[in-house]
Amino acid sequence: MSELEVEAQEEPRDNSKKKKKKRKEKRRVSEEEEEEREQDEQQVEKEEEQSESVLMRGIFKVGKKSHDVLLTRTRLTWTPIVPESPTGDGSVLQAGEVLLQDVFAVKVKRRRAAGQQSGGAVLGLALFHCRRRGRRLEEDTLHLHNASAEHTQSWYNTLKEMLTGFSSRPRYVKVFINPSSHKKEAVHIYRDHVAPLFKMADISTDITVTDRKGHALSVMKECKLDEYDGVVCVGGDGSVAELCHALVLRAQLDANSPEKPVRAVLPLGIIPAGSTDVVSCSVHGVRDPVTAALHVVLGHLQQVDMCSFLSNGQLVRFGFSAMFGFGGRSLARAEKKRWMSSSRRREYAVVKTLARLRPEDCQLSFLPEKSSKSSLFGHRDQGKDQELDPESGAESWITNQGLYLSISIMSIPCLSPHAPQGLAPNTSLDNGSASLIAVGNASRSEFIKHLKRYSSSSGQFSFPFVETHSVSAVKIRPRSLIGWSDEDSEDEGDSKNTPIIQSEGAALPWNIDGELVELANEVFIRVHPRLITLYGEGVDDAESTVTCSCI
Repeated sequence: MSELEVEAQEEPRDNSKKKKKKRKEKRRVSEEEEEEREQDEQQVEKEEEQSESVLMRGIFKVGKKSHDVLLTRTRLTWTPIVPESPTGDGSVLQAGEVLLQDVFAVKVKRRRAAGQQSGGAVLGLALFHCRRRGRRLEEDTLHLHNASAEHTQSWYNTLKEMLTGFSSRPRYVKVFINPSSHKKEAVHIYRDHVAPLFKMADISTDITVTDRKGHALSVMKECKLDEYDGVVCVGGDGSVAELCHALVLRAQLDANSPEKPVRAVLPLGIIPAGSTDVVSCSVHGVRDPVTAALHVVLGHLQQVDMCSFLSNGQLVRFGFSAMFGFGGRSLARAEKKRWMSSSRRREYAVVKTLARLRPEDCQLSFLPEKSSKSSLFGHRDQGKDQELDPESGAESWITNQGLYLSISIMSIPCLSPHAPQGLAPNTSLDNGSASLIAVGNASRSEFIKHLKRYSSSSGQFSFPFVETHSVSAVKIRPRSLIGWSDEDSEDEGDSKNTPIIQSEGAALPWNIDGELVELANEVFIRVHPRLITLYGEGVDDAESTVTCSCI
């Protein structure tokens, strides 16, 4: 037999050996993976058993009846103690339960005479916890009565130790109160609704009552942040925007990173005391100071995306949302009528701006979110020019030029009582992108229909002149600089196609987080994922308690 024939016979044998070897290796790997999976499942089961194993058991009176009370690592349950029936019929008993993650304080109850400050006969324990009613968190108290001082103290020590194990709960916070926000109720709201909860939860506070715009920013630049576990703001959207900007800016300064934004070190708690409280509604779902305070007390943390706003290469501020066009001009008019109540001022500004509705002539460029090349709400993109941005290398920007009645960029849903589903309902708090809503030129009646649908559940984007996109960056360059003037001409023409053109270099009004900012150059907006942490949780909608009758 020739050498070629021998080699030809040996090749299939070698191939079959290799295949058998590979099958054995695959079988061995699959067996190892199965063993690891079983070990993981056993570990999870063991941890669950340990978490639900009874740590303490005792008899307390809840109300007027004695109960068998059990304490595990995750919850406290109580079941009524009922004597056995002579007939043997056992009634079904409903056990009560409270999760330890909802308990924020435990105190020993004592009987004291009038004027007695300490001591007194032991009566039992009081557990302070929260209960949910929809989006709202409400304070509740569970009273456990037992006259044994030793028994009660043993339970108190164990519960106290377990509550200190929640590391996200703050012990010392810096509080900023804006006494001028909305109806000037911030001090009253903090004193009556927030301070008692903080005291109950043994949270120490360092309070600053701001007396001017920028006061909180100047304090945050100088204070020692490592002394605190968190920051709390009692005020409206303007105060919240200032403190969010201050926290991120301080993180940049501490990290010596002037170019790149740095994640804020401390979480921020927002106690709503403004007229709309958009950020508070977006992380709480309601405008309720007790709910907001309980999120702080219980240490509920939510990471949130932020945007940087730059003009002419300089940082303007960090924030969550910006409106150009209708949103900016209506805010500018409202700011000039500060002597009015907030509701009247809002209605006046909206009606006046609608009466003098004009489009903005600008170039709009945006960078689509990498994970999604289609628009947020299913509209097709037409008439766009794609180009490579020289500063960002391979990033593909989409550019459009034309007339716009309104352009909004929002990195959070912007929930409020006026827009329960949010101004940007398909945006979440931490998805790493922003919603771009560009409203093209349209008649006044069609634009009003678009605005009205924000107060309903949907339909505000189902107009041919409305474009929506999920973006990571936006550039807006006014082609004709349209200045803002308090003395708008009363006898303006009714043409909807011609913007009001004033002097070259005039500043344009922007609404950035409810604050009026006037900018004369191109504005560059970039989304920064999870740049700040807020006390709260992600919500889908907000309570609708206010309606606007102006349109």
